[in-house]
Amino acid sequence: MASVTASTTPPTSRAPEAPAAGGDGASALPAGGAVIVPEESAPPPPGARPRASLARRMTLIAAGWISVLLLGGGIALERTLTTQVEANFDEQLDYILTAMISAAEIDAFGEVQFYRTLGDQRFLEPGSGLYWQVSGVGHDPWPSRSLWDRTLRLQGVEAEGDHFDSEVHFYNSDQFPGEPLRIAERTIILPGSETRWTFAVASATEQMDTQIGRVRLILIWSFAILGLGLLLMAVMQVRYGLSPLRRVRAAIQNLRTTGANRITDPLPLEVQPLVEELNALLEHSEKQAEEARRHAGNLAHALKTPLTVLTNAATARAPDLGDAVMRETRTMQRHVDHHLARARAVGRRAVGHARTNVMASAEAVRRAVERLYPQGRLDIAGDKTATVALERQDLDELLGNLIENAAKYGGGSVFVTIDPDEDEAPRDPKMCLIWVEDDGAGIPEAERIRIFDRGVRLDTDKPGTGLGLAIVRDVAEIYGGSVALRESEDLGGLLVELRLPRAD
Repeated sequence: MASVTASTTPPTSRAPEAPAAGGDGASALPAGGAVIVPEESAPPPPGARPRASLARRMTLIAAGWISVLLLGGGIALERTLTTQVEANFDEQLDYILTAMISAAEIDAFGEVQFYRTLGDQRFLEPGSGLYWQVSGVGHDPWPSRSLWDRTLRLQGVEAEGDHFDSEVHFYNSDQFPGEPLRIAERTIILPGSETRWTFAVASATEQMDTQIGRVRLILIWSFAILGLGLLLMAVMQVRYGLSPLRRVRAAIQNLRTTGANRITDPLPLEVQPLVEELNALLEHSEKQAEEARRHAGNLAHALKTPLTVLTNAATARAPDLGDAVMRETRTMQRHVDHHLARARAVGRRAVGHARTNVMASAEAVRRAVERLYPQGRLDIAGDKTATVALERQDLDELLGNLIENAAKYGGGSVFVTIDPDEDEAPRDPKMCLIWVEDDGAGIPEAERIRIFDRGVRLDTDKPGTGLGLAIVRDVAEIYGGSVALRESEDLGGLLVELRLPRAD
């Protein structure tokens, strides 16, 4: 491994061919960097319509499913009950037809007669709606008294053998105007006769139609009331289910009007993650605002003294006014560069989660540093696939400062290690470890904390601003990382240990 000396160097202008390095690493800052300020969401255009509410969508979905299910269930139930009513009606006709056949016999003249009377009184009342008739080939039809002077047209008589079997046949007939009939008939041969006799029972369907209409009316009203009840229940469920969102809205309004900084109301489990994310966003915004206020205050404080010196020198018309202007403007430029680097890092961090390959950034910095220090030796080793959650410009800023410092203040050899082996340092699954080592004189342990302060330089023989390591520390901490100084075991100089969060 190789090691890096941790001195700081002055900010130099970035050469076009060496974008990743310069001076003490300050040149690694993007040229003309500006603070990133989140844009305010644009108000909707005047003619834009608001989207449908969740309550309306959920209510419409519930109403649609209730309608489909009730309609399908109602149709199925109506068909089932209607079929049952018709089956019961046919069963009654079949019962009467069986009673007729069992009471029939052939008299001495070869005609059919009943040896017992059919019990239903309606067979004796003309136009009662219940009729029977016996017909045979070569014989006149024998109708019930309820038919009076009418006869039934039977399919068993008109057809040629189609109905001569052991089955009872049911069919509808509109023979009598205004009186639809349901007929059950069966064609048989009675003992003592070779004639095919067709026995038929007919009944007006008015009673059956009335029962079916009553069933349908009951179903319609029942399902209408059920659907209305389900819809009202769905509306109440939607309102109750979405009530936590109204509480969240009230809590947010309370944040705006009362100055509270967190939502602490107990909320359901489904809404709690949203509240936690909102609280995290509020905390992030507070940190952003606090950092902005602190940067502005620090910059104002840092510029106050140079401006006062310049004002006094100009007022007194001091003979060394030019030297004072140059000296104090360099000081002001140093402070401005430092705070701009922090502001850019904070702004880029707020944009979202970044992914940057460490090896690619280190190689770019090496090409730039080798042009500035062609006599030095710079080696890079380690995990080529390691990625960190930093913007590429900020990672170039960090590595540019560290590698250029090592090349400038070291003995000529610089070694960069990305995620050292397990036998050298335990691997952290959340943090990427980067070593920058040099073979220089190193930094005394007592000075390793002070060297991170702005403007501190241990080697004043070489130009610099003393901001390189201060910028590295500040930018690394903004992203949740850290930087520490140790002695290099291999090269004998300084070892800078940079830890940065890995990308997900």
